[in-house]
Amino acid sequence: MRLIITGKGFEVSDYLEDLVTKKAEKLERYFKPDTEVRTMLSIQRGRHICEVTTQFAGSTLRCEERSGDMYSAVDACLKKLERMVRKYRTRFEKNLHEKIVYSDELVYDDEDDDVVEETGEIVRRKTFPTKPMSVSEATEQMELLGHNFFAFVNEKTSEINILYKRYDGGLGLLEPDEAN
Repeated sequence: MRLIITGKGFEVSDYLEDLVTKKAEKLERYFKPDTEVRTMLSIQRGRHICEVTTQFAGSTLRCEERSGDMYSAVDACLKKLERMVRKYRTRFEKNLHEKIVYSDELVYDDEDDDVVEETGEIVRRKTFPTKPMSVSEATEQMELLGHNFFAFVNEKTSEINILYKRYDGGLGLLEPDEAN
């Protein structure tokens, strides 16, 4: 497991980096040796934020925790990541025998960020995997990422679809209209 620790808006001290490394090493048993685990530490409005993103069995796992201090945010985030891995491990193991593809590509690469000072314009760009998948796989990915929506290529139609969480708790699916 390759651990990449970055700080956003502050310099990560050697002590904090060693602490994160020590705690994250406990999760090595779940990941392949070449798996990249990105940890982003930031402080926003007095809240300490720890965000961890990694590829696991062809899926992207992402968790984020906010706390009053960085140490508890790191602890909570890594515990959350382990719970996610353990929860979905049986599904991944089942799929490993079928069609799971390991990918070293990052889903969200901060190097492509565009910052524009005026409101109403693009302030950030993100990329997403275009691997064709079923609606159920897209639902699982959206849950793993902790997002309210997920864009994907539908394996049945080969078109881009958007899956989103509705306010009533259900899910919605946006599909392109071929009538136009």
